Order: sequence, then structure tokens, then C-alpha cells
Amino acid sequence: MNAAPRVSFVSLGCPKALVDSERIITRLRAEGYEIARKHDGADLVVVNTCGFLDSARDESLAAIGEAMKENGKVIVTGCMGATPELIREKHPNVLAITGPQAYESVMAAVHEAAPPAHEPFVDLIPPQGVKLTPRHYAYLKISEGCNNRCTFCIIPALRGDLVSRPAADVLREAEKLANAGVKELLVISQDTSAYGVDVKYQTSIWKDREVRAKFLDLSRELGEIGPWVRMHYVYPYPHVDDVIPLMADGKILPYLDIPFQHASPAVLKNMRRPGKQEQTLERIRAWREICPDLAVRSTFIVGFPGETDEDFELLLDWLTEARIDRAGCFKYEPVGGARSNDLGLPEVPQEIKDSRWRRFMERQQKVSAAQLQKKVGKRLPVIIDETSGLTARARSKYDAPEIDGVVHVASRRPLRVGDIVTVRIDRADAYDLHGTTA
Repeated sequence: MNAAPRVSFVSLGCPKALVDSERIITRLRAEGYEIARKHDGADLVVVNTCGFLDSARDESLAAIGEAMKENGKVIVTGCMGATPELIREKHPNVLAITGPQAYESVMAAVHEAAPPAHEPFVDLIPPQGVKLTPRHYAYLKISEGCNNRCTFCIIPALRGDLVSRPAADVLREAEKLANAGVKELLVISQDTSAYGVDVKYQTSIWKDREVRAKFLDLSRELGEIGPWVRMHYVYPYPHVDDVIPLMADGKILPYLDIPFQHASPAVLKNMRRPGKQEQTLERIRAWREICPDLAVRSTFIVGFPGETDEDFELLLDWLTEARIDRAGCFKYEPVGGARSNDLGLPEVPQEIKDSRWRRFMERQQKVSAAQLQKKVGKRLPVIIDETSGLTARARSKYDAPEIDGVVHVASRRPLRVGDIVTVRIDRADAYDLHGTTA
């Protein structure tokens, strides 16, 4: 039996890139490759890059440089692969460069650098593929690309227009994950609520019935499989209203991750944001009337070109009124190739960006703390992420991994990672909840 080639893997960027990495690693393992923990001693290194921001590009270039130094045989893929000249300028000796979602090209480059030594009766992989997340949760990507043309974003240039997966394919993957013990499915794409628009909501056969490739239909079907279903990157199109009753009925989690980015109509217009965002306060109020425990998380940008003091004050007031449960804030950063660079709008000085970011975070901390305080005294189901003796770190229905807060749990019995248990919430701080098992 030939020794299996060893591949070291670096995955950078967002959860969508993580799913790409999982697919590549799944293919590698299916063909008998071993995944090495270190560059040194591996037959080659694959670096899945991020190219959304200049800072992300710098991180990707540094990761490539480290791999070149420690190994010397490097294949580059991912978003930054869409601009290969930037990579070659810094690292001319990489073996190959492919763009995002170019799985076949990555595998072809791997085959050329380190031919597989496949033993089909030994090198088996689990039906759900190889996952880089903990066993109890997994990202479920339902589409690639994006049809929107937000002025600050170059994702469509990197990943192309929207390409939706057939609903049956998504549901089969979800079922395999559930059968493998996954307790939480995190649904992701670049624009989740636009799912199926590109294929005119085409149907596919799932369990002897037709299911449309549509946000509502997919949400309903996923809610029947078993794991928690959490929706990410949802633009607030009108048809999102139809999914809220599923949350109220407990079919999917009462959680919406909506990248609002701003609240000022003038800034939103300059950003070219979709989804009629000027009506969002009314929409959020209506959603909470249907599903009172709905949690809304979002991301915002301060310091966008042309943002005035009045625009920023409007954003702060909007935050207070909207009662966003969790929010991340970014200082606007010019990205090469983005149309926002050519709008002819005045730049916001860095010291003003810094000041606005601090004020935003201070305001949001108060809002988040008030929202968390409402949970004190309640009994909530939580999913266990980490354990240490009779204590654990967990997440409620209102918290996604990595980006939201946690629930610190004290228990009278040992808990296991992946358990879903009921916890009585005893207190809250600025970001997290603390409780004991009921």
C-alpha cells in the first residue's frame, strides 16, 4: 500500500469560504489524501484566501508567504484567486492559483503536484463529508455569488452572480448532516433570501414531492429535518415576512442575521443597498408582533464616503429604536475595484471614523445589555459548545457561534458538547448570559 500524500490546508475568510474548504478537503480525503496539521513535512499546502478587504488580502498574502517559507509547494484558491496578478507579484513561485468555487481546478493542481495514492477500501469518508466545524453544528451553503451591486462590495466580481443549488440537493445534505449528529444548521449564502431567484424558483424532487427553490419553502422543509435551523445573511425583502410565522411556531430558530449596514436613507442610497431598507423599523416591529422573542443581529458600516454627522446621529437613534440584539460595526475601508471609490463623495477622516465607531459600540452595548436583561428569570434551551467539569459554555437560540454572545452554564451533572439542555437564566452582563441547568 502506497503512503498517502499529505496536504496542509489553510482556510481564511467567511463561513462561505469555510464551506468551500470543507468541500475541497472532502474531495481530498475521498481520493486518499491525508490532511496534515503542519506545513512542514506535508507534500504541499492549499491556501483558501479571502480578498474582500485590503486587510484580508494582507492576511492572505501573509499566509501564503508563511506556507512558502515552511513548505515551498503552495496552491492558492479562494476569492483572492480572482486577482492572480496580486499574488504572483508577491509570491511568484506558487504552484497554481484558482478562483473561488473552482474545486476541479484545485484538485487538478493537487493531482499534478502530489498524485493520489487512493486505496478505496481504506480511505473512506463519512457521508456528510469532512467538516471543519465542531461535530454538533455545520454551515449549510444554499447558493453561490450575488446579484446585488452594493458600491462598497466586490464579492460579485470575485464570486459571480447568484447561482442557487436545487432544493433537493440542499435538503439531502442537511439530512446527511443530521444523521451524522449535527444539532444545528447554519444556513448561509451571500444573499440567503434571494435563494432561487436565478432559477425562477425551480422545483426538484425531495421525498417523492416537489419542493421549490424558494426561501420560504426551503425554510419550511429544513425545519422538519430535526436540527436547529439558523438563518444568516438575510436581506429584508418583502417575502421574508412569510418566514416569521415559522419562527413563531418553533420550526426554525427565531433569529435573523440581516446586514442592514446603515439607517440613513442618503447613505443607503450611496451604498445601493437592496431590500427597501428605509422601511425596516416598521418591518421589525411587525416581525416581533408575530414572533415576540425574535432576535435580530446585524452589521453596520460607519465612515462611508459622504456620511454626515446627521446621517450618523440618525443611525444611533435607529439602533435604539430597532433594539438590535447583536451588532457588529466596521469602519469603512476602501477596497480596490469597489465603485464606492469613484462616487465623488467626500472621504470621512480617520479620526471621525474612529470616534463614530466608539460611539456606535457604546450605544449598541446599552441596547444589547437591555435586550439580554429581558432573558433573566427565563428558562431557555441552550446548545453546549464547551465543557469543563460542571461548567460549560453554551449558546441560546438567539446566539450564533463565533459572532454572538454565550451562555455560561453551571450544572449539577457533567454536560456533553452538543447537548441541548434547559437553563434557568440567573443574570446577564453586557454581552453574555449566566445560568444553571433546570
